[in-house]
Amino acid sequence: PCVDVVCPLRESLKSNKNYIFYCQSCGDIIVKDRKFLRVLPLPSENWSDLVEEWCCHPDPFARSTLHPQRGDCFLGDTFFLLNSGSELHVPESPKSKENTRVICKRCKTMLGETVSSDTIKYYVTEVIIQLAEESFSPTPRSQFVQSMVAQCLLELSSAKSTFRFTIKGDNGKTYILIWLLNSDTLLVESLGSLSSHSIFTPFGDILMPSSGPVGTWNAVKVLYQPCIKCRNKDLADAWENDMGVHPLKFPSETCLELLLILGLSTASLPPSLRCMNSFQV
Repeated sequence: PCVDVVCPLRESLKSNKNYIFYCQSCGDIIVKDRKFLRVLPLPSENWSDLVEEWCCHPDPFARSTLHPQRGDCFLGDTFFLLNSGSELHVPESPKSKENTRVICKRCKTMLGETVSSDTIKYYVTEVIIQLAEESFSPTPRSQFVQSMVAQCLLELSSAKSTFRFTIKGDNGKTYILIWLLNSDTLLVESLGSLSSHSIFTPFGDILMPSSGPVGTWNAVKVLYQPCIKCRNKDLADAWENDMGVHPLKFPSETCLELLLILGLSTASLPPSLRCMNSFQV
């Protein structure tokens, strides 16, 4: 499912409104009643590498960091940064490491990382953000992951004309190579025509929502290659050094979930439509 499942983060977060942040996996409150004075987009993660191309003198940003102050929310491609105020309900973690995993204290899911002593990075695939006056409405895990990843692909392809992506884990490993083929696919399914409803038990939900005798929904069509266990290493290395490929970083567990989602989606297609050249569809 595409943009119908959850509202894009850049559109849902507004300044001067109270928000509650929930763990997407279990619904536990992560941040309670936080009001932002500024909600700002971050530049691409490799922006500092390009400064030499922009400036004819030494890097003027060398000693400055893009860390949010109290009342700030900075939006990245796959994450957002918050100032770690006292209202953040995350377990105390040692500050000895530059990046420390932030874990949900109820279900132990990784939610993000501590970037510095006063900044926490949360991944968009792990947190649901709602207005404080709204009641919490859970979204099935697989649908949420599909929707958030699809949004990332669509936003980046539209803004930067980038159509190839590497899906990386927080451990630095590459898990999947994704090539966005098109974003205007319409899928139609007769109720009970596919076995996808029974194959998604690992997530406790179904592959796609269905309403009435016929279900229709928008989808993005992608080509992908798994990279776990050193598969497709040569291609992954080539993409790593290609400026036209954009890296997307998620928690390693989520990368594995996404790989399973892609595999089950491929299995639901007719055999003749599951592959294109060496890629899976």
